[in-house]
Amino acid sequence: MSQQVIVTTKEQIQEMKKYYISQLTSTPQGAIFRAKTNNAVITAYQSGKVLFQGSAPESEAMKWADITVKDKKKQALDQKHSYSPHAGLFTDNHIGSDEAGTGDYFGPITVAALFATKEQQVKLKQIGVRDSKHLNDTKIKQIAKEIVQLQIPYTLLLLPNEKYNKLQAKGWSQGKMKAMLHHHAIDKLLQKFDVNSLKGIVIDQFCQPPVYKKYLQSEKKTLHPNTTFITKAESHSVSVAAASILARSRFVKAMDELSEDAKIELPKGASAKVDQTAARIMRSKGFEALDKYAKTHFANTQKAQKLL
Repeated sequence: MSQQVIVTTKEQIQEMKKYYISQLTSTPQGAIFRAKTNNAVITAYQSGKVLFQGSAPESEAMKWADITVKDKKKQALDQKHSYSPHAGLFTDNHIGSDEAGTGDYFGPITVAALFATKEQQVKLKQIGVRDSKHLNDTKIKQIAKEIVQLQIPYTLLLLPNEKYNKLQAKGWSQGKMKAMLHHHAIDKLLQKFDVNSLKGIVIDQFCQPPVYKKYLQSEKKTLHPNTTFITKAESHSVSVAAASILARSRFVKAMDELSEDAKIELPKGASAKVDQTAARIMRSKGFEALDKYAKTHFANTQKAQKLL
């Protein structure tokens, strides 16, 4: 019997407990919960340590590879590694890739990848491309249209909620979903321009590169050559900033479409207002209806059920 250990927050342990709700067993002293799957026995302790023991503990632990303690995760992400881009890459011909919707209960995940030459990067800056976190939704939609008009090569992918929930039920973590979306977006983009002019790829880093590679390997995919990772990539790379705007614009459009379909405005984020809206949907359409609109494994689902 082998074992694997991760350390995370008590909030995330509660999320894990909800995930394994149907597989819980008797809880030992000092633990928060214990569950048993085909891969491993999972024991979560008050200290924040989660122990995976069994025939394939690594497979089970990989589902939670992107939920390690926030401070430690941030320190690890911010550290330079062998996949860090060199400063000159940001002004050279490169691909930038980013996502939107990952922290929102309602709505899909969207990922965009964009290739910009040195000359195109100048044009992107001229139309106001910068970190999308500093732009409101109206401005994002406006700039996204202008990016498209520049006829710069890009790819935009959307993971609908129904498919997200199916993958999550199969054991995929959100980190794995994001990695595969980035990979496929870049794959499709590489077919749209002369790759001989490409100097590198920059991905807005959401997990350590070895973890990203493991996600790809689990689906028999390999990392594209000259791929680099950096946190807060939008503030360094115009290509990433443009991709972020395209991804956010598509997410906003999807939220508008889902709101129209649900006949109720779906709020962004994961706030108390989100819980109330989810409760209204369950009350009027039934629990199953949430599958179309929301990432149902979020804690908001349980909070909404309590409101009912």
